[in-house]
Amino acid sequence: MSAVDPRLSINQGTIKHADLATALRVTVEAGVQSIGLWREPVQEVGLATAASMLTDSGLRFSTHCRSGFFTMPEGPARRASIDDNLVAIEEAATLAAAGAPGSEAVLVLVAGGLPEGSRDLVGARERVRDALGELAPHAAEAGVTLAIEPLHPMYATDRCVVSTLGQALDLASGFDPSVVGVAVDTFHIFWDPDVLDAIERAGREGRIATYQVCDWKTPLPADVLLGRHYPGDGVIDLAGLTRAVADTGYSGDVEVEIFNADVWAAEPLEAVRRTAAGFGASVSPFLGAR
Repeated sequence: MSAVDPRLSINQGTIKHADLATALRVTVEAGVQSIGLWREPVQEVGLATAASMLTDSGLRFSTHCRSGFFTMPEGPARRASIDDNLVAIEEAATLAAAGAPGSEAVLVLVAGGLPEGSRDLVGARERVRDALGELAPHAAEAGVTLAIEPLHPMYATDRCVVSTLGQALDLASGFDPSVVGVAVDTFHIFWDPDVLDAIERAGREGRIATYQVCDWKTPLPADVLLGRHYPGDGVIDLAGLTRAVADTGYSGDVEVEIFNADVWAAEPLEAVRRTAAGFGASVSPFLGAR
């Protein structure tokens, strides 16, 4: 088996049904050097234990997924969401400190969809900006970068009112780039006719907090959330998008995040190994030097 690209990071969502111990173990066994963790498995064992396990694994920490979901009007639900985001900031800082050298304190934010009964996308996006204003000072103090992730517009009403990289950059523009950046995820933005210009802008502004890759192919499953595929198995121009990101000077880890029922049903080590093979063939040749 060929060597694994040292910049590959396995987002834990790719092996969703593996507990934290298993996720760390198979990532190491597959020769991958970095992992992005999800909050739920971390919370299952407790933050202190998770941090110790990450340290013992010797892996870098690339991102913490996910927080956000703060598009609702002011009230108890919004306060609870902001409080939970503050907890997530603490988690990201703790795990980044526990990871191997080169770890990044990046918290991925998914904005949230339209509040029940609302049709006001503009207002929902403004509440995202307001939430960032509340969270940014805490993130800065903790040394955490909040990474706004735009999601494909098919998720605009139920999951994320931020649909393009340009929208994410506009929301981030009032904040220091070290505090509020963006997540560049090929699955969500490959379709955008302005995506290459947006990637260039993101790099120029120093806002690419993480680069995530997977593939898209049709027909989509009944649950469109589970329509992601191994790199190279679909129609996304991973070469072109990866070159564009590399041209900005981005030199961090590159995560593979796959939501797919068949991938989740596979043995976790096999899923990680297949991810690494697809990444090596379809992403690595276009990354350039670290």
